[in-house]
Amino acid sequence: MAKKKEVRTFDITNLRTRDGAEGEANVIEGYAAVFNSPTMIGDWFEESIAPGAFGKAISTNGDIRALFNHDWNNVLGRTKSGTLRLSEDERGLKFEVDLPDTSVARDLAESLKRGDINQCSFGFIPTVEEWDYTVEPAKRTIQEVDLFEVSVVSIPAYEDTEVTLVRNKEFGEQVEKRVKLIQKINSLLGEGKDE
Repeated sequence: MAKKKEVRTFDITNLRTRDGAEGEANVIEGYAAVFNSPTMIGDWFEESIAPGAFGKAISTNGDIRALFNHDWNNVLGRTKSGTLRLSEDERGLKFEVDLPDTSVARDLAESLKRGDINQCSFGFIPTVEEWDYTVEPAKRTIQEVDLFEVSVVSIPAYEDTEVTLVRNKEFGEQVEKRVKLIQKINSLLGEGKDE
C-alpha cells in the first residue's frame, strides 16, 4: 500500500509573535509538533511521534514551507529562502517564521495576538514507523517522516484527518485485520498453554 500524506494538528505551545522593527517582518514562533504525546486517531489506534522524527527531513529537504490553513497559495515562509527556520529540541518540532507583508499574514498576526487562532499542523508522510498490535487500541509510533509543510490553522485538522482515514477503507481494514490476527494468535497460544 502506497503511503499517503497525513496531517496532524496541535495547539501552538509557547507561541510568541514579535512585531518587527520598522521595515522588519513580524515573527511567529512555537512548536508545530510535540514528541511523546499520545493522540487517538479515530477509533483505530493511538499515535505518538518519537524524538528525532523530523531530523532527517529538516537536514535533507531544503524547501519546507510554512502555510496558513494548509493552503499552498498562502505561503508564510520557506526554509529555502531562510524565512522559515525549523529545529528539533527535547520537546518537539520548533518553528520560527518571518511573516511576509501580505494581507493574509497581517490578518493572521492580528488573529494570533488576539488568541483567535492558536493551533498549528504539519503535513507529512511517515517513512519509519512502529506498530504494536498486542494492545487495544493498536499503537503507532512515528520514528521518521518526510515533512512537506507546517501550517498555522484556524480550524483543527484532527476532525479532517479522521474523516480522511475513515474514507481510506483499505487502511482501516488493514489495521482491523492485524488486530484480529494478533488476537487470534494470542488466543491460540493461550489454548496451547493449558494442554
